[in-house]
Amino acid sequence: MTALWLAITVWLAAWALNVRLAGSGIAQTRLGRILVPLIFGVTVLVLWEGLVRGLNVAPVILPAPSAIAAKIATSLPVLWQDFAQTILKGAIPGFLIGAGAAFLTAIAVDRSPFLQRGLLPIGNFVAALPIVGLAPILVMWFGFDWQSKAAVVVVMVFFPLLVNIVAGLQASDRMQRDLMATWGASYWQSLLKLRLPAAMPFVFNGLKIASTLALIGAIVAEFFGSPVYGMGFRISTEVGRLGLDMVWAEIAVAALAGSVLYGLISLIERWVTFWHPSQRH
Repeated sequence: MTALWLAITVWLAAWALNVRLAGSGIAQTRLGRILVPLIFGVTVLVLWEGLVRGLNVAPVILPAPSAIAAKIATSLPVLWQDFAQTILKGAIPGFLIGAGAAFLTAIAVDRSPFLQRGLLPIGNFVAALPIVGLAPILVMWFGFDWQSKAAVVVVMVFFPLLVNIVAGLQASDRMQRDLMATWGASYWQSLLKLRLPAAMPFVFNGLKIASTLALIGAIVAEFFGSPVYGMGFRISTEVGRLGLDMVWAEIAVAALAGSVLYGLISLIERWVTFWHPSQRH
């Protein structure tokens, strides 16, 4: 129980420190925006470790963070192979293909009222379909390798991105569009110089949502058929063998990969939409 009380003490001390930092001017600086979530995350891990050790939780129910870290350290080749198969070959290609297709389709929908009335309702219907129903069908169509995982990712990211981009293209003011028409701007000139820049906050919002959907889709698709490696394959296999430390190691790698991808998109968004009020801080 000593570990439990020590963890609770550390948690309370860190909570008080975070409250103090959040209420001070440091929280508004770049250091504060990094320090506050970092302290919170570390204290969550400390509390997790203390609860598991203090309450003698069985590793098959919930392994301690130290056990997960040890498993990651001893399984780096396997984790890298799974990461390359699922993220590099499945999630990222599917994300890029889905984003490109959504962008081109959004331009077509913007130009065609028929597509806007016909395609978007179908898109909402397809987006509501459960991935556990679509994934086995796409695996049968495209095979067990990365192509079927990329196809699942394309389906998952296409329609959320399409809806966001179409909404963004309609975000510019009517007065601004009328002004472009007064200057004799063509559709493409108006699109490139006015409507696309105005749509960028919507586009990046969709990309950030799609980045998490891409990882989920690629991992879930591997539950229904894959080579003898991959993050989804490893998770389903290790659950059957009660290897929960390896399952959590794969989850940690997936969470880290998702955070990095989300962060990269956020950095690009800050560079592209520097003019937007949300970036002025």
